[in-house]
Amino acid sequence: MGRGMGRAEAAAVAGLISLAVAIGIGRFVYTPILPVMAEALRLGRFAAGLLASANFAGYLVGALLAAGWLPGRKSDAHAGAQHAWLVAALAASGATTGAMGLSTALPVLLALRFAGGAASAFGLVLASAIVLEVLAEVERVGLSALLFAGVGVGIVISAVLVSGLRAAGFGWAALWLASGAVSLAGTAVVAALMPAGLYPRTRRRKGGAGVSRALARLAVAYGLFGFGYVITATFLVAIVREAPGLRPLEPVIWVVFGLAAAPSVALWTRVAGRIGLAGAFALAAVVEAAGVVASVAWRSEAGIVAASVLVGGTFMGLTALGLMRGRVLASGDGQRVVGLMTGAFGLGQIVGPGFAGWLAQMLGGFAVPSAAAAGALVLAAMLAGPG
Repeated sequence: MGRGMGRAEAAAVAGLISLAVAIGIGRFVYTPILPVMAEALRLGRFAAGLLASANFAGYLVGALLAAGWLPGRKSDAHAGAQHAWLVAALAASGATTGAMGLSTALPVLLALRFAGGAASAFGLVLASAIVLEVLAEVERVGLSALLFAGVGVGIVISAVLVSGLRAAGFGWAALWLASGAVSLAGTAVVAALMPAGLYPRTRRRKGGAGVSRALARLAVAYGLFGFGYVITATFLVAIVREAPGLRPLEPVIWVVFGLAAAPSVALWTRVAGRIGLAGAFALAAVVEAAGVVASVAWRSEAGIVAASVLVGGTFMGLTALGLMRGRVLASGDGQRVVGLMTGAFGLGQIVGPGFAGWLAQMLGGFAVPSAAAAGALVLAAMLAGPG
């Protein structure tokens, strides 16, 4: 566990690294690699969107599997099995990320992104459910912000890694291989930092997740959020690359996105303490909608930086607020609730990139799909807000 590090701190740090590996790198490294990979392999916008959608289809499958079946959900005697599943999911995420650099065949790349998405969702659901339960058990829920900061940390690490390797002259394949290697190194740290003995000691509540009307509305809003954020999050670097006046920002814009994401959960948790989880979710969704619009309507360096900060600074806040609100609204196994919410989110993510890539290829830009994404976020705010 580490000398001088308590149970809660060790769990939160292990969770941070888990989310950095599974989501920050496993999901989001595609965004800075996409432009150079698409250019080298002559991938059109639709094919690029399909690769992202394949990842999210796997993400949905992984989330539903994690919600419906995982060893150790009913008995503390299976903590070792939970540990094995978490480490295996993170290792699979790292391996499939690295393997993207070993093929140029689109079907193989699609299969790898699908498998990687499933592994990412498994890692997210397991790490989030385990860490949140540990923190609740020892009454240190405030450390959940450290857990969710992992996504932003992973984005920054992957952005710096990709930018550095590109500046050194490495091609797209090396970017994937290096990202996979970093993910596997992070997996080894998690395995050492969060042994089975760290897992929740109390018996989990039995029973399925009760689905109230409020929870159903939140799940729909969560799916709309998945659709709304993912278009900008997938194509932001491509949008910058396609605008000659913005191309100097290409190496750094994804770093800005990650730096905005890292402290965002702490920020939005504080906002929720003042206006409630529902109000904070609605406000964050509207702020994110403004960022999505800015990415295509404010075509200047200031505009694209603002878009990156607004979307980067809200998407993980929305993710965390949605999961926390879901746990409040539902009864039953917390892991199941996290999995079901992640599944709703995954549905929106599947549709978004393919939809955006197809429309962008047809219309010659991302303005229309981004407008649709902003509309989805505003609707999410209306569905999940107070009242």
